[in-house]
Amino acid sequence: MRKTLSVLAAGLVVAALAACSSGAPTATPTPTTSAASLKCENVKPGSVSDSVKVASSFGADPKATFTAPLKSTKLERTVISKGDGEEVKGGDSIDIALAAYNGTTGESIAASAGFDGQPAQTVKVDANAFVPGIVRGVECLPLKSRIAIAGPAKDMFGNVDLTQFKLKDTDTVVFVMDTVSKAITKANGVSVAPTAGFPTVKLASDGAPTITIPKADPPTETKIALLKQGDGEVVQPGDTVTVQYTGVLWRNGKAFDSSWASGAPASFQTTGVVPGFKKALEGQKVGSQVIAIVPPADGYGSKGNGDVKATDTMVFVIDILKTTR
Repeated sequence: MRKTLSVLAAGLVVAALAACSSGAPTATPTPTTSAASLKCENVKPGSVSDSVKVASSFGADPKATFTAPLKSTKLERTVISKGDGEEVKGGDSIDIALAAYNGTTGESIAASAGFDGQPAQTVKVDANAFVPGIVRGVECLPLKSRIAIAGPAKDMFGNVDLTQFKLKDTDTVVFVMDTVSKAITKANGVSVAPTAGFPTVKLASDGAPTITIPKADPPTETKIALLKQGDGEVVQPGDTVTVQYTGVLWRNGKAFDSSWASGAPASFQTTGVVPGFKKALEGQKVGSQVIAIVPPADGYGSKGNGDVKATDTMVFVIDILKTTR
């Protein structure tokens, strides 16, 4: 499968969220946020990052050029154009556009994302949750900035498996990024009265849900209800959505998957998840929170998946944060 920059951008947490055609988002490792991971390092410019030239202005594909092979021993950040928006701070969730290059060969690592009106990638400014080179590139600068950051692959990617991008530890990597806007991190719609027979949901201050299953047998068909009604754009079939979600099992109430636990929202096409999850997304408005009861027929079927047995009914609470097509 071709590697996309949405996988690259979310490195430590999104690689497993590129849902396969027969699956829902799958469980991911839980990164640990710390004061150090949120602290701005203000990486300085150097001869390598200064050598990266772009052929366009903010928002357009940069089509970056440089003389390969580049050789770097540390991270270097050059601000190509400084924006006039709000300052990006540690812990913020922002939308970025991203292009990435192998500085040794001069070739793109993957197709660029977020430029020329294409869907931006939501990232959290936390070096323990996302690719360090991205975090170090965007932090402590105003939104609407364009940045070039360069450094050894192992420093740019942290713990990400470099072989998936055909990189070696010693390769120099270049990212060119536009900081587009702040991103919403939880559903911001108007609360809706609970629907009878559905699990109850209690939200933490950050929006993460705790789901309590009723003492009853689950329905045999997919059931969907609103917990919050958003007023944003309607999710269309095949859209790429950005969501926060938690999935629990009806039989024991245990969580088997959660973007909240992973530390960042997930992005994927509505056509890339199990049917019940897809039904919960399409036709809903951005800003909404949806609860879906998904029996095996609209889930993983007779094979199950990981902790989800073939007989399991799943319950998802989904915050719809963004949709693009």
